[in-house]
Amino acid sequence: MILRETIDEIKNRLDIVDVISDFITLKKSGQNYKGLSPFTNEKTPSFFVVPGKGIFKDFSSGKGGDSFTFLMEHEGMSYVEAIRFLAKKYGVEIKETEATEQESAQQSEREGLYILMNFAREYYHHTLLQDEEGQSIGLSYFRERGFNDKTIEKFELGYALNGWENFSKEAISKGYSKQLLEKTGLVVKKEDGSSYDRFRGRVIFPVHNISGKVIAFGARMLGKEKNQPKYINSPETEIYHKSNVLYGLFQAKNAIRQNDNCYLVEGYTDVISLHQAGVDNVVSSSGTALTEEQIKLIRRFSENVTILFDGDAAGIKAALRGIDLILKGGLNVRVVLFPDGEDPDSYSRKLGTTDFQNFLKEHAKDIISFKVDLLKAEFVNDPIKRAESLREILGTLAAIPNEINRRAYYKSISSSWQIDEQTVIHEINKIRRKNEDQISQDQKRKSAEVENEEVEIDQKLLDLEDLPLSTDNMVQYQERETIRLLLNYSDEALEDQKLSDFLFHELEDVAFVNPIFSKIFKGLKEGWEKNEIRSSHYFINEGSEEVKKVVTDLIALRYDISVHWGDKFHIHIPKEGDILNEMALTNVLRLKLRIIQKMLDENKDKIKYAEESGNESEVDKFLDTQIGLDQAKKKLSEQLGIVIAR
Repeated sequence: MILRETIDEIKNRLDIVDVISDFITLKKSGQNYKGLSPFTNEKTPSFFVVPGKGIFKDFSSGKGGDSFTFLMEHEGMSYVEAIRFLAKKYGVEIKETEATEQESAQQSEREGLYILMNFAREYYHHTLLQDEEGQSIGLSYFRERGFNDKTIEKFELGYALNGWENFSKEAISKGYSKQLLEKTGLVVKKEDGSSYDRFRGRVIFPVHNISGKVIAFGARMLGKEKNQPKYINSPETEIYHKSNVLYGLFQAKNAIRQNDNCYLVEGYTDVISLHQAGVDNVVSSSGTALTEEQIKLIRRFSENVTILFDGDAAGIKAALRGIDLILKGGLNVRVVLFPDGEDPDSYSRKLGTTDFQNFLKEHAKDIISFKVDLLKAEFVNDPIKRAESLREILGTLAAIPNEINRRAYYKSISSSWQIDEQTVIHEINKIRRKNEDQISQDQKRKSAEVENEEVEIDQKLLDLEDLPLSTDNMVQYQERETIRLLLNYSDEALEDQKLSDFLFHELEDVAFVNPIFSKIFKGLKEGWEKNEIRSSHYFINEGSEEVKKVVTDLIALRYDISVHWGDKFHIHIPKEGDILNEMALTNVLRLKLRIIQKMLDENKDKIKYAEESGNESEVDKFLDTQIGLDQAKKKLSEQLGIVIAR
């Protein structure tokens, strides 16, 4: 079990902006940072990082928390895996005691998969560099491709010996179980119970996740054996889902962010060759059409993607079919076409670094113009093909979500096809309406599959203003405001005491209705009674998932008031810190008022029941209670009507 002092040391060193920037692009927004949500496919940034409080809040999905929470939500890490990842990132030595059997069982299998994949990476890499077969076959192949030592190390390339059980025997001798080998896909189990190594006599390309862990392998055959595929890849496992991974993204993510552009190629060697040519912002979908998940991955770092096509006309047409999905994902698409018979790998080696980089810049063409030029060559003197090509172009243009970006092409398409511009606009709008109707139908179908009563806990607690204005909901709304004030301003001084002293004294006998708010309030009060301030970090570290979500939401501000409002435009909006006296007093009065209103409603029901039962003594008793509550309500209402800052 990892010692608390290790976790505390990690927290002292880490910077949440630095942590999250490894996975998505963040831009400064006032005192905070914002970016596109990595959890939803949004067009307007609603993901906020608050460095002063060490938290993130994603308003589109409702997720929030600290650096550990982000890694758990985004990367699917366990808490222990997140600790180890951050310890490695910030150079903190992990100190731990021996784990219990239950803790070991929970951690062992998933961690075991990562550990075994790392062992395999080291084994294949060592074989490439040190084994005679690896050097003569594998290393020679990479040298022929022009890969230098730095590139081989950067991508951790390897070689699998040409034998049925070389790797598995080595792994088992090091203590790895046969079952774990089968779960990683490194070993294939036959029907008779025997097994063999999946990768044999091939060069190895490790596939990393975005945080740098090896999760799969690709392997290329070097001989000319019949009935054998040129490439074979790891199967899907608990830690590897092909549609969620882009080859080379771990090595490319910083360059993509810096260049605000991502080059997209087809295979492993294309990625590596471009790195060798000084083009680091490049990834590969490993020979398959991009998925929605992969498009989202690119969009975390840039909204611009440049697709590199070789000169194969049939291949270009096949690849173009997936372009609309990329455009729908909000990416701006450009295309570079290589000469006939050339691909990114061969052409980069042919031109050399400088000329190749210049070629990419000079020959990049936007996707609509590229597609128009490609299709126009096919419909000469053929009106049917001409109409088909126009429909295809309009379909692609309709996939661009931004209206301003679409309008830039209306005139050129009208001119190219000799068709009225209004007709172009009309047809595009018709296609978009049809697509939107289909999306709407799909969403309704999905919604119908979810029972109405299954509401997320944070929606119930945090969107109370959207619920019916019952007295119960109004009480909970004010409870939420009490918690918000305590989390953000607990140690702030009012006129003659701290805000926490005032609120805890005034609400000493108040019982919260909402169970989550009650739990947080009790936790804050326990700390106050011990003369310690329990900040949001306490609840994010120690609280349940529901508590973490509530706390994160209540301390995260989505918008900052610009300093220019006052300095430049003379619009002066009071900050909360300037009116805490009024806010604290108003909150207490409103909470008490709403509790009394709730008690009045409940008491009315008791009077009605007593009257229906003919119990006059009970009626009189409840009427007396009603009078007392009415008087208290009137007094609080009068106080609220004359609230001023003391």
